[in-house]
Amino acid sequence: MSEPAARFIGPGAWRHGLRYGLLGLPLAFVALPLYVILPNHYARDFGAPLALLGAVLLMARLIDAVLDPWIGRWCDRWFARSPLSVLRASAMAAVVLALGLWGLLFPPLPVRSAGTAALLTWAGVVMAVTYTAYSVMAVAHQAWGARLGGNETQRSRVVAWREGLALVGVLTAAVLPGTLGLGATVSAFALLLALGWWAWSRSTPPLASSSGAPVTRLGASPLRQPAFLRLLAVFVINGTASAVPATLVLFFVQDRLQAPATVEPAFLAIYFLCAALSIPLWVRVVARLGLARTWLVGMGLSVAVFVWAATLGTGDVVPFLIVCALSGIALGTDLTLPSALLAGLIGQLGERGQREGAYFGWWNFATKLNLALAAGLALPLLALFGYTPGARDPAALQTLTVAYCLLPCVLKLLAGGALYTLVIRPEKRQLALSSPVSTN
Repeated sequence: MSEPAARFIGPGAWRHGLRYGLLGLPLAFVALPLYVILPNHYARDFGAPLALLGAVLLMARLIDAVLDPWIGRWCDRWFARSPLSVLRASAMAAVVLALGLWGLLFPPLPVRSAGTAALLTWAGVVMAVTYTAYSVMAVAHQAWGARLGGNETQRSRVVAWREGLALVGVLTAAVLPGTLGLGATVSAFALLLALGWWAWSRSTPPLASSSGAPVTRLGASPLRQPAFLRLLAVFVINGTASAVPATLVLFFVQDRLQAPATVEPAFLAIYFLCAALSIPLWVRVVARLGLARTWLVGMGLSVAVFVWAATLGTGDVVPFLIVCALSGIALGTDLTLPSALLAGLIGQLGERGQREGAYFGWWNFATKLNLALAAGLALPLLALFGYTPGARDPAALQTLTVAYCLLPCVLKLLAGGALYTLVIRPEKRQLALSSPVSTN
């Protein structure tokens, strides 16, 4: 019997890709309001103090991150029953997610009237519940894709559909709030979420596990697998390298380039659009180089682009648009290849069809850790070396350039070295040992 992922290549593959990947669009769509719009909305419209609001946001995100490994275990238990159990649990999470986003952006009048403490308590509780519902759907969707199996090219196609449509969701969420308002944004999200779940429920199901293994125990941890720890280390270093410029990009645009505010959306739009358009290209490269080496090429492109960005200064808007385009192309590898590598590793470890949820739970935890590490590394360094927002002092701007351009390069080079040492070289040794010895 062929692997389910084989259906993602050949005639009619787009149907299978769209049915599975469409849910990635609303899940990425909701991430932008949750992480970007919400803090500004509470500070501007409700007068929430920034310090207290930041503490609430941090606490909710910590709860969300810590729960991810546990959510992964629950997903494995649902998969052990049937794919239908996964879909039912995800449907309930979808309802909670849609209602939670509405409740966060539009707190009830009694809550708003009761003062800051009541408002932030409401925000903290609803945010924790909403984040949890989001994580349930995200981990279940990723684990489903990993259980489809396949070779490297097939796995990269599965992830490419999910992440490519996720980028469409990011672009949609960036446009809707400013054009149609928050109410229309939430309504559009609920409709897209329902459509995405419906398509997913009709997508290619994973093969049932043939191992006869019992349902994964809640205490069993993928962290006991050295191969997973090696791949996770590369993922965290590389993810931090990508998250640092994402944290600092607006500072760089406003102070180093001194670009007009009207062009800021263009930078982000080109970045994500080029990332989406590059995904089919990278999938073709995977067929020639393999997943790990293609990811290494993407890291090298990112380093070259940010070294060039370090030479830019006041008024270099057009060159920075090119930087955004090229770095978006490099981002395509970060979005598609690591998850495909993880799916293959789970199969190599003999745990396919049993513990995908557990692995992706830790994977998502690492993703959120990357964002925390980026802010915790870059922002204090900027303050330590004398940069403050709005600075025009050459020394301060040089500090900003080093943090935005060169620090990610150092981290990317470390990630590339770790990828070669911890992943590619062990693969080469394994192939050498498994190859038959020729005799004369």
